[in-house]
Amino acid sequence: MTGLAEYEVVEGEGGSTLVLTGPYLVSTIGAVDDDLRGIGGAIARVDISGVTEIDTTGAWLACTISTEHEAEIHGADERAQRLLDAISGLGGEEKLAAPRLPFWSRVPEAMGEKMFNARTGIIGVVSFLGALLISCGSLLRSPSRFRMVALVRQVEYVGVSALPIIGLMSFLIGVVIAQQGAVQLAQFGAETLTVNLVGRITLRELGVLMTAIMVAGRSGSAFAAEIGTMKLTEEIDAMRTIGISPMEALVIPRIMAAVVMMPLLGFYASCMAILGGAVIGETMLGIPFWTFLSRIQEVVPTYDLWVGLIKAPVFGLIVGLAGCYNGMQVKGNSEEVGRRTTMSVVSAIFAVIVLDAFFAVFFTELGWG
Repeated sequence: MTGLAEYEVVEGEGGSTLVLTGPYLVSTIGAVDDDLRGIGGAIARVDISGVTEIDTTGAWLACTISTEHEAEIHGADERAQRLLDAISGLGGEEKLAAPRLPFWSRVPEAMGEKMFNARTGIIGVVSFLGALLISCGSLLRSPSRFRMVALVRQVEYVGVSALPIIGLMSFLIGVVIAQQGAVQLAQFGAETLTVNLVGRITLRELGVLMTAIMVAGRSGSAFAAEIGTMKLTEEIDAMRTIGISPMEALVIPRIMAAVVMMPLLGFYASCMAILGGAVIGETMLGIPFWTFLSRIQEVVPTYDLWVGLIKAPVFGLIVGLAGCYNGMQVKGNSEEVGRRTTMSVVSAIFAVIVLDAFFAVFFTELGWG
């Protein structure tokens, strides 16, 4: 006895017998594992009567060899037999994927789950709006509780800090609209109508819409991430414990900042887009810069400006609500913060575009087409 796991292949009348001897433990079978798995030829029996000690790993190896060679295991004592019985039938090649339901069952189930989640989401949004209105009413009764410093901080973040990126984006959008519009209008000899195109489409639609999308991606996501992280670290629970309302301290200043700054940012974005169009008019169309700007005042109806300014605070409200609501829904782990942040941006942009379509129809019916 060497104290090591050993084996021997014995030829007999009924076929070859693999005789295992010594301790077959996790600490000893490493020396013979590769050799056992590489045995060629047919093996009729696996004899483990000479095994002095065996654990789950040794039993697994014996079962694996017997399965590969379709051999029977003989000579097992009571303890070894219990291990073999427990391991038998457990191969290493089983598929680990869960069973997949058929298409006609899987699709309706998924649709039903999404509808149920939509119902739950609608109830949650309505509840959040109710809590927001109650908090607004409470602040109206006690204006001294309103956090002006928090509002100013959010106004700076949502509005002032966003001026460079929104200005650059809007300027380039104005350049693209003027350049592409001029190319198409030149086919009809109407390049001068580029002024009308740039002025109306930026003041009425693209200025406010693109600003809302930028604010949703920049500020709405920050709202969700900040509040979600505070929810995860139990800061919001601590605020409630010491008598501070999270709606008053966190949600209302952010939503008010978005509502107040969106008209200003939308108008600023429209002006920058018009400047971009004027640059293209000067360089490509032969329209003097100041002539382009003066023509804007003549060809763009005043109601186009009002359409953009009316839509802007509504878009700001949607962006603020989406960011704060999803931030307050965070629970569980840090992965939820990322998921809710993504949901806030996606839902805000989707809602803004849908509302913009409704506004387009509404103002057209109103005669501001």
